[in-house]
Amino acid sequence: MSCKKKMVVEVMYKAQYCLICTYMDEAIREILPEYGDYVEYRRVDILKGEGKKRYLELSISLFGEEGVFKQLRIAPIPSMFINGELFFDAIPPRPMLEEAIEEVIAKHNMRD
Repeated sequence: MSCKKKMVVEVMYKAQYCLICTYMDEAIREILPEYGDYVEYRRVDILKGEGKKRYLELSISLFGEEGVFKQLRIAPIPSMFINGELFFDAIPPRPMLEEAIEEVIAKHNMRD
């Protein structure tokens, strides 16, 4: 059963040599087959063009412009955002990740 609007899950990803980034990426990819109708997954490569821009946007949403540009606060790496909201700043165990996704599905009445 497909829903019209999917939640957007974004993982802040530095580079392939960043093992914790790779594990965070794998954590969400593992459950995508179960939640593909509800989840649009985006890996945000923070060192590249659009990824840099999105990372800055999410950092500002967390800490404000003053926090980012004056206090030099940025979103954690790795981290996982759902619909622009920070959900995890460490690799979540699968049950916690599934619970978070189920919570968003329920909150937005994504199931018919």
